[in-house]
Amino acid sequence: MIEPHSEAPVDIVIPVYQGLAVTRRCLESVFGHRQQRPHEVIAIDDASPEPELVDYLNELAEAGRLTLLRNPVNQGFVVTANRGLALHPDRDVVLLNSDTEVNGDWLDRLARCAYAAATIGTVTPFSNNATICSYPHFCEFNELPPGLSLAATDALFQRANAGRWLEIPTAVGFCMYIRRDCQRAVGGFDEHAFGSGYGEENDFCMRAAKVGWRHALCADTYVYHIGGVSFGERQAQLRTQARETLTALHPDYDDRIQAFTREDPARPLRVAVDWERALLAPEQALYVLREREETLARLRRERDEALARTQQTTATLEHAFRAAEALLFRTRDELRQRDQVLAEAQRYVREREADVALLTDQVRSTQDDLAQAMRQLEDFHERNRELTAELETLRARNLDLAAQLDKIHSSRTWRYTEFLRKS
Repeated sequence: MIEPHSEAPVDIVIPVYQGLAVTRRCLESVFGHRQQRPHEVIAIDDASPEPELVDYLNELAEAGRLTLLRNPVNQGFVVTANRGLALHPDRDVVLLNSDTEVNGDWLDRLARCAYAAATIGTVTPFSNNATICSYPHFCEFNELPPGLSLAATDALFQRANAGRWLEIPTAVGFCMYIRRDCQRAVGGFDEHAFGSGYGEENDFCMRAAKVGWRHALCADTYVYHIGGVSFGERQAQLRTQARETLTALHPDYDDRIQAFTREDPARPLRVAVDWERALLAPEQALYVLREREETLARLRRERDEALARTQQTTATLEHAFRAAEALLFRTRDELRQRDQVLAEAQRYVREREADVALLTDQVRSTQDDLAQAMRQLEDFHERNRELTAELETLRARNLDLAAQLDKIHSSRTWRYTEFLRKS
């Protein structure tokens, strides 16, 4: 275990929007229990629409019981929480929902757990309504154990699990102790991705885990949590949106949570509390047995539902398999037919290739004959040119002789001798 910086106060940041009665119970429970660890209670009014709640916070601030910050307009839980985280950069912070109630030295126990190991970044206590940190029924909403007050229930956890803690995949945001060195390494909550709330602490924890920080369930502390006061009817919608966003940002988130819920390593811690309850009084032992029976009944229902889903899935798969098998047979027949058609096509192509080869040879022979004929024609043209030249020479010679003959005929001698030719 490492030593915390005991001189540095812890900021208990409580975002407030609505619900005067639950907020009053929350703050009075914080004020009503002394802590060894120095701390400052900081309420942040996120533009509450309830005048009575605003007046109550003002009275507490004027009395010096808390530090009051006020958003001029409603910013949503994530922005408001980040404002609280940024207020004192040297302090650890507990983000505490306004619909919670604490008991005893709850803050001291959370702080001790936070420094039980060097790499613990966040701490979450047990609660009646905290998913993987819920008691007595795991991952369910529970009321306080019948016949027990918050103080008595918290005392059970202190006796059963004193100093014990368990690593969990994520903190639960209803009561979340954050070491400042972890927050400094990881940053604040993602205001853009998670809007008004839900999922921001899971994203923070996943980012922290990626840089080596761990998250602890403080097994000796119990904080009561009503749940859903600030979000009201929007709760289901916000949960769905947060799950989709978380899956997109951290694809392994669901696998981590499902592995934890499947293995349920917190069960021995809950069982230890059950034993302490059973020792209180016979009626508490009966309550514990009844809760065990309820748990077994729920597990049987879940098993039967899972079995029914499995059987339905099996039937669907069998139907799909038969359909796929029939499709496979049809596909094989079609492939055989296509193979036959392909073989015929290949044979036809080979025949046409042979025809093309024959025609190619014929064309090549014809081209040779044509080339020879062209050469003969060229020779003929050459001989024709030679004969034409000779003919022109003869014509010129004939013209010359004709001219000479005309000259003779027109000569005086020819005329004088004409009578001699006639006789």
